[in-house]
Amino acid sequence: MATWLINGPQRLTLEGDVGRLDAWFVHGKLHVVGTEGPARLEVTKVGRKGITVTLDDGVLSVRHPVKPGWWGLPWWFGGGRRNYTAEIVIAVPPTAAASLTMIAGSVVASGLRRGATVDVTSGSIRVMGLGGTVRTKTMSGSIEAMGVAGDLSMETVSGEILLAESPAERVRARTISGSVTCDLDNPFAHDVHIDTTSGSITVRVPEDADLDVTLGATSGRVTSAFPQVRGSGLPGVRHANGRIGRGSGTLRAYALSGSVSLLSRPADDLGPFEAEPGEGSV
Repeated sequence: MATWLINGPQRLTLEGDVGRLDAWFVHGKLHVVGTEGPARLEVTKVGRKGITVTLDDGVLSVRHPVKPGWWGLPWWFGGGRRNYTAEIVIAVPPTAAASLTMIAGSVVASGLRRGATVDVTSGSIRVMGLGGTVRTKTMSGSIEAMGVAGDLSMETVSGEILLAESPAERVRARTISGSVTCDLDNPFAHDVHIDTTSGSITVRVPEDADLDVTLGATSGRVTSAFPQVRGSGLPGVRHANGRIGRGSGTLRAYALSGSVSLLSRPADDLGPFEAEPGEGSV
C-alpha cells in the first residue's frame, strides 16, 4: 500500500492499476474524469489538515482525514471549513468504478464507463458521459446529467433535476421541491419513472419510442404532444395515458403540485433540449 499526505497545491501521478476510486471530502470542489493513462491528481487548493491519498490493491482512496459523523454546526463554524477544504481534479481510467462523497460543495464526474455513486449533502452534482449504474443524490442542490447511458438514478430533496441527451435505458428522477426536465434520445428506453412533490415535470422522448405512458398531477395541468397519449379532454386535465409504438417500455411521471408535460422530438434529432410545448396538448 502506498500513502501520500498532500498539504498544499500539488500534482501527483500514481503508478499501478486503479479499478476503483473512493473520494470523500468535507468541503470544496471535486472533478473526476475517466481518461487513458495513469491515475493522477491535481490539487489547486487544500485546507490546513491536508488530504490523504492511498493506493492499495487497485483501490484509490482520496479523502479528508476525518471520520464520518464528526461534524456539526459547532465543529463547522469552529474551523472545520478552513481545516477541511479542497479543490481537486482526479483522473482515473474510464473502466474504474467511483464512489464520490462531498458534505458541502460541488462534484463533477465525466467519462466513467463502469458507473458511479455521487452523494452530496449540500451542493450541486454534474455527471457527463457516464455508463453503467449511476446513482446521484443531494439533499440541497441541483443535479445535471448529460449523455448518461445505462441505469440512472437522480434524487434531491430541494433542487432542480436536468437530464439532457440521454441514451439511458432506465431513469429514476425524484425531487421533493424542484422541477424535473428530461430529454431522452433513446427510443428503446424501457423504464422511466419521474416524480416531484412540488415542481413541474417536462419530458421529451423520440417520436419512435416504444412506451406505455401514464402522466398525472394532483394540482396542475397535464399536456401531451402525442395524440395517442390523451387525457379526458376536459378543462384542467390532471391525467393522461396511452401507448407510443408497441409500448414495450414504461414512462411514469407524476407531480403532486405542478404541471406535467410530454413533448416529442424527431427520431433523428440529436440536438440539446430546446423544444417548447406546442400543438396537440390534451
